[in-house]
Amino acid sequence: MRVSGGLAGSIARTMTGSLPEPRHATLSTFRGADGQPIDQGLALYFPGPESFTGEDVLELHGHGGPVILGLLVDRATELGARRAEPGEFSRRAFLNDKLDLAQAEAIADLIASGTAQAARAAVRSLNGAFSEAVHRLVDKLTEVRVYVEAAIDFPEEEVDFLSDEALSERLDDCGQAFADLLANASVGRVLRDGYQIVLVGQPNAGKSSLMNRLSGEDTAIVTEIAGTTRDILRERIDIDGLAVELVDTAGLREDPGVIEMEGIRRAREAMANADAVLWVQDASEIESGIPQLPEGIPVLIARNKIDVAESRDNFDDHTIEISAKTGEGIGELRERIRRLAGYRDLGEGAYTARQRHVDAIDRAARRFATGRAALTESRAGELLAEELRLSQQALGEITGEVSSDDLLGEIFSSFCIGK
Repeated sequence: MRVSGGLAGSIARTMTGSLPEPRHATLSTFRGADGQPIDQGLALYFPGPESFTGEDVLELHGHGGPVILGLLVDRATELGARRAEPGEFSRRAFLNDKLDLAQAEAIADLIASGTAQAARAAVRSLNGAFSEAVHRLVDKLTEVRVYVEAAIDFPEEEVDFLSDEALSERLDDCGQAFADLLANASVGRVLRDGYQIVLVGQPNAGKSSLMNRLSGEDTAIVTEIAGTTRDILRERIDIDGLAVELVDTAGLREDPGVIEMEGIRRAREAMANADAVLWVQDASEIESGIPQLPEGIPVLIARNKIDVAESRDNFDDHTIEISAKTGEGIGELRERIRRLAGYRDLGEGAYTARQRHVDAIDRAARRFATGRAALTESRAGELLAEELRLSQQALGEITGEVSSDDLLGEIFSSFCIGK
């Protein structure tokens, strides 16, 4: 049980009989209002501001179990505490300048990591790697703003500072920094959120067999009877650190039965919400073409059963030949999925990011590009300076220098209780 706030010290004294030595685990008996023992365990006390939240913090480590934990929480609330809201400890750490917003979000990302690489990337974000990259870019923009505003303030100088090579080089440097940050954050977003692929195709094309092959599990029933899959099946796989959710769906065909018709409806619904569609074709039969799929969603075509069909040449980058039965082409398919997701292994340089981070960087980059165009086309140094300010403001949304109560509420409401 964790308690944070001004009453933490007094609650410690009342429940354990004394105030534990700061930052030392102390064997203690935790007592109720009647003085009777509730449990025995370790008590730790962290005086603020040298604590996770920046406030006085008490932790009681007992033997666990819902009954004992409930008694401890009830006793703490009797002494003036209240139950924490989702993410309230992290929110207090952010408000007390112990973490920035990106680091606080990384706590939830670490807990929800779907792969070992995602967990390591979340730790790097928690340790400030992503925030440092953002701050480096903000510093570059600040240097350019100072340079540009100085040129505006001293127009009588003989040197045209707005057209000299030094400013051009600084703008080029900022442009490259934006491209690098956006690319890495996009990879971090995929690493955090994962990638969902819906398997669709005609009945008996081998979708379920392919799902079983990719997952290494007999998740889906496989038979020679068309229309075996009538509901949505889901399985998560790991492709070089990328968490991919495979969604197996009912075969798409004309004149299905009532149950199959519902399965097809669900399949189309799943496609509309997917990151990509994997269209599975039976290479041993005459192709009937791909039906209309949701617009804007990338499609990868897998010609299955090449173990019993002739191989063909001259395929584009969106088509691959495989055999779910023998495993031929599966390695290349996994690589194609990874490329389709825009994921690459950044090694020790990886960090997690969220869609809101990517959107903020994109808005900041567009502001920067608008300002640079104004300088190039109209010699408008004032417009460049203003766009640079707005660009910095957009980047400030990532780390929390610029934030609103609504944004904070939305972010921390998704956290676990006690985090």
